[in-house]
Amino acid sequence: MIKTLLPAALALSLSAGAAFATDVTILTPYISSIPTNEMAQSFKAEGEKRGWTVTIIDTRNDFGQLASRMEDTVNAKANAIVLISTDPAQVGDQVDMAAKAGIPVISLDGSKRDNVAVNVTSNNFELGTQLSEALFKAMGGKGNIVKFFHSAHPGVHQRELGLDATLKNYPDIKVIADHFVKVPGPVDDGRVAMENILRQHGDKIDGVWAAFDDPGIGAELATESEKPDSKLIIMGIDGNAQAVDMIKSCTHYKATFRQDFPKMAELGAAELDKILKGGRADKDEMYVPAVMITPETLGAKCS
Repeated sequence: MIKTLLPAALALSLSAGAAFATDVTILTPYISSIPTNEMAQSFKAEGEKRGWTVTIIDTRNDFGQLASRMEDTVNAKANAIVLISTDPAQVGDQVDMAAKAGIPVISLDGSKRDNVAVNVTSNNFELGTQLSEALFKAMGGKGNIVKFFHSAHPGVHQRELGLDATLKNYPDIKVIADHFVKVPGPVDDGRVAMENILRQHGDKIDGVWAAFDDPGIGAELATESEKPDSKLIIMGIDGNAQAVDMIKSCTHYKATFRQDFPKMAELGAAELDKILKGGRADKDEMYVPAVMITPETLGAKCS
């Protein structure tokens, strides 16, 4: 009798374990972006440490598809949703739909919104002002800059606002060209745009303000090709490995601000863990500090 009952009890136990598996879905339109992919993979690893099943869905810059896939995720009764590099307002109806279904939503590198339990990010407005101050001081407080931006991303847009605020304190700094960066493919898009801008403005350009490193990398590649002897200065944000290599190699790329994406993922996973256990996030928005990287911090001796 005991031998007969044991397999049945084991099957029941396994079935119960499967029923309580934690399914977490990451949704983003920007997995081709190195920082976004780093966050997604770091969060996946953090979730798997906790025994979660983590699925990553990318919609390749298609926000209509993002909304549709989020609805699919809610209907599939996932245990939690993580939005990465997304303004939750752009999928506001779907965020509310998740809330009605009792599915918690958190955000990494996004923004605050009702029914989003927590947004873990950098202080992007402050990053925008820090980048601007560093670039303007390196230029001696005067000259012409090219601006690469991407207002569709909430954090990147905050950096742009930081630039606008800083420009008010530097009347001798002028934006003589700007470019909305296309995603996917921001490096190539930045390179092509910078080639055209160099042909139009040439030696009038003193600096390049890149709201994130990818178009800054493209701008450096274009400058190396079109005007390698130019004295223009490029600075960006994210701490992209290719940008760091360019800085260390004493190119026109002079600084980046490294965001701690693994830390964002770690903190986001810890907060979600509390929520899934019936608790609440400590705050609705949490900032992770960034660090400035220059040739000096990398030990490079550039003339």
